[in-house]
Amino acid sequence: MNKQLSPAKDVTFALFDRLESEVRSYIRVYPVLFDRAVGTSMMASDGREYLDFFAGAGALNYGHNNPVFKRALLDYIERDGILFSLDLATTAKKAFIEAFERYILKPRGLTYKLQFTGPTGTNAVEAALKLARQVTKRSNIVSFTNSFHGESTGSLAVTGNKEHRTAAGFPLANVTCLPYEGYLGASVDTIDYFEKLLEDPNSGLDKPAAVILEAIQGEGGINVASVQWLQRLRDLTSRHGILMILDDIQAGVGRAGSFFSFEAAKIVPDIVTLSKSLSAIGTAMALVLIKPELDVWAPGAHTGTFRGNNLAFVTARAALEAYWSDSKFEDEIARKSAILAEELKSIVDDFPALGFSVRGRGLMYGLVSPKHRSLPVLIAQEALHRGLLMETAGSYGEVLKSMPALTITEDELRRGLSIVRDSISAVQGSVAATL
Repeated sequence: MNKQLSPAKDVTFALFDRLESEVRSYIRVYPVLFDRAVGTSMMASDGREYLDFFAGAGALNYGHNNPVFKRALLDYIERDGILFSLDLATTAKKAFIEAFERYILKPRGLTYKLQFTGPTGTNAVEAALKLARQVTKRSNIVSFTNSFHGESTGSLAVTGNKEHRTAAGFPLANVTCLPYEGYLGASVDTIDYFEKLLEDPNSGLDKPAAVILEAIQGEGGINVASVQWLQRLRDLTSRHGILMILDDIQAGVGRAGSFFSFEAAKIVPDIVTLSKSLSAIGTAMALVLIKPELDVWAPGAHTGTFRGNNLAFVTARAALEAYWSDSKFEDEIARKSAILAEELKSIVDDFPALGFSVRGRGLMYGLVSPKHRSLPVLIAQEALHRGLLMETAGSYGEVLKSMPALTITEDELRRGLSIVRDSISAVQGSVAATL
């Protein structure tokens, strides 16, 4: 999660301080009273405009108030379309399912069943973990270092972040955490390590029901699993009868360049979790994709009052029809991804003393500062003063995260990156004494 920036001295939110819980987070990071948002711009109550490289932590891949989705939503509301439906059949849900099959599943040769859970990503993860344990009759789950899968206790147990795990208030059990690719350095193959544990009866590893992973770890610091690592993990889990749960809540829905982050590896996970940008406009929606033979749920065995968000079905369908009916959108993401990567690498070259590096894929990139871990927070704070919203990621906040809307224009992308460069220039003096 984003490391907190120091709030501006002249900004006070007395009402929020007095009545809202101390648990609030992003309001401290961005001490601005926001009022409106369009595309990749957010407007404060005082009229100041901010360019958004944050995209609602990945929930706004198509930008703010996208007119295509807004029109569909307004039309649906004006005709008194069903808003609340539990898991009843509605025309809005039917249209979404048909569009998802037509534009996402069939072109990729996928045959997943769709489970609509409660409306958040952690709801989807909880369902996936529960289902994996039902199918295999095993309780242990393997997760990976620097992972983030949610805040409810099951998904928190497979999350690596110490701060969030500690907040649970009790031991988080039935999970074994193993090293993600690169965690032990380039010379250590972590799949070999996992395989050794599985094959040695004295390793102490209880055979897991499933592994859960992100193909690109967002909150963990933009750690990108290679195609080879993902393929070897898929092969290993298949040979040992272990289910693979791919958490695509942040890296999916185009963020990694294709609709699913795992497409480049040409693997098919057993279970996929989606949320965040799935609804397209920021309304809450979550979905679990399940291989048909694993759909062993008894009716009502996993339920939730708000698993029928028809407003989300309407906008999600509109997004699929508008952006995923052909390859044009993916081509645009690839073009802008190349610009983002090139400009970040140019920044690395122009500030050699700071020891930056770049990693990422699609429109999900990180500027990594291993030498000066506090520097990305300072850069993000300076960028905010200059009208750009960014967050940091990684174990120590050492990664400056660039995650703009996929619909951002080239001009907006270059303007934001120019602000990043200017912000680095402005704050580099704060670390000059240690260079």
